[in-house]
Amino acid sequence: MSGSGKTPELVAQWEHLQHHETAGMKEVYGFAGSQGIVNLEGIRTMPRDRPSKTLVVMMHPTTSLQILPVPRALASAGVHVLCAGNRYFRNDTPLIMEKVAVDLGVYVRHAREIWGYEKVVLLGWSGGGPLALFYQSQAERPTVTHTPAGDPADLTAAGLVPADGVIFQAANISRARLLSQSIDPSVLDENDPDQRKLELDIFDPRNPNQPPYTSDYVAFYRKAQLDRMRRRTDWVKQTLEHLRKQGGKEQERGLLTHRTMADLRYVDPAIDPNDRPPGVCVSGDPESANSGPVGWARYSTLRSWLSQWSIFDSNVNGASAAASITVPLMVMENSADEACPAADLPEIFAAAGSTDKTMQVLKGARHYYQGQPELLAQATSLTLDWMRSRKLLAD
Repeated sequence: MSGSGKTPELVAQWEHLQHHETAGMKEVYGFAGSQGIVNLEGIRTMPRDRPSKTLVVMMHPTTSLQILPVPRALASAGVHVLCAGNRYFRNDTPLIMEKVAVDLGVYVRHAREIWGYEKVVLLGWSGGGPLALFYQSQAERPTVTHTPAGDPADLTAAGLVPADGVIFQAANISRARLLSQSIDPSVLDENDPDQRKLELDIFDPRNPNQPPYTSDYVAFYRKAQLDRMRRRTDWVKQTLEHLRKQGGKEQERGLLTHRTMADLRYVDPAIDPNDRPPGVCVSGDPESANSGPVGWARYSTLRSWLSQWSIFDSNVNGASAAASITVPLMVMENSADEACPAADLPEIFAAAGSTDKTMQVLKGARHYYQGQPELLAQATSLTLDWMRSRKLLAD
């Protein structure tokens, strides 16, 4: 890391990796997963003419990251950063979390064995947080052999290479928990979202329960959310079993789940309080997001529902994964985060099994650091200082 104070010129290098997979069913469109080969694309961003022995690897389950503030800020500070895309790039409809972990492992191994990096640090930002912890836990102490749908996914034989450290930044416990706390329990008919129970519809002004909510109403609402999750999950399992008994080539189906953006936190800032502005969610206006075409688990396959969305079945839980890792861990909470529940980050820190764990809170920082360059700089500085103090910046 240069002390000149000048922002280095950045080089964004496209990376194409492949690995073989034998699967009974194709899950993704086009060439990405065809012919028994999984094709992966990533962007490795580096300061020009500045070699490094450390690589920060970022992967989100569902999207690309290279244009976002965090990786670009780190690269501008002199760090080599890989934004690694998995096979489900920008399409989480068929996403299987166990296979995403395998894809991440391909990048980590390539970073060490082909690119020659001596240190690899996983930076799990947002939805990448539970993925990073899940990966590291399975790399250190693999236990998963099947997906929740019962399909083979043997991470004990995948040869996942552990990282040297993990950063959990502005992240959540899991996609499954997010959905269980944001699914709209007022929906009475999965095929007709207009059929709703008034006392559970937090966006209907006629609902006699209005914020600030009582503890009894919160408990009532959360139970109703889990009840809907259970009904949906039971239907998924029954449909899968039906397809298996039926035989033939129809092995999977898609499903549409209406109204999944109705977390009480969106309308009552006294619930899981932090410095976030009231009446917002990661997708903007909560009521519009809840009824619109884009939201958590809006489109899914049966198997993907069980792997990434079912709170009862998913193998990915950031807290339990954190409990089994041993490498240094830094948890970074943005105190005005409108996307990730405030309670999730202290829970991760408390659960972490590493003897070297650090908790940082960025006062006033929002999820994307939008319009907050000074807080983005602070986050970057904290990251660099933490890595240096653990000798994870091997330059």
